[in-house]
Amino acid sequence: MPIKGESAPDFSLFDSEKSKISLSSYKGKNVLLLFFPQAFTSVCTKELCAVRDDIARYNNTTAAVLGISVDSVFTLAKFKEDQAYNFTLLSDFNKEVSSLYGTIYTDWILEMKGVSKRSAFIIDKNGTIQFAQVLDNAGDVPDFETINTILEQLK
Repeated sequence: MPIKGESAPDFSLFDSEKSKISLSSYKGKNVLLLFFPQAFTSVCTKELCAVRDDIARYNNTTAAVLGISVDSVFTLAKFKEDQAYNFTLLSDFNKEVSSLYGTIYTDWILEMKGVSKRSAFIIDKNGTIQFAQVLDNAGDVPDFETINTILEQLK
């Protein structure tokens, strides 16, 4: 898992609109990466809706929010539409980025393997990780109080 002070591993993934997005394209902007287990599940929906409802805070700290799961682009497009998310959702269907960031369950519920752990990373304008939290319990949510404080300091 990448840790605070290290360069964030670059990646390219397709978003819910089927456009390929690279982390490196956000150079010069703070990024909040949020890995989540599965679209349409209760905790994921609640977490991402809270981010949606607080998007002005992230815009004010010049932070791009990127949500990442192993769901397909088609599932993420429906999830984004249904919940009116106002930030980018990326499909890590092949589980490469979740593995790269150390945020993958080998075993999850109902014998599912290779699902993203709920995690949060703040990457600053220079591409350096300023916060990393990987949660083993999918029922927990990232420490948004600390995340918001760090983003405020980075703006």
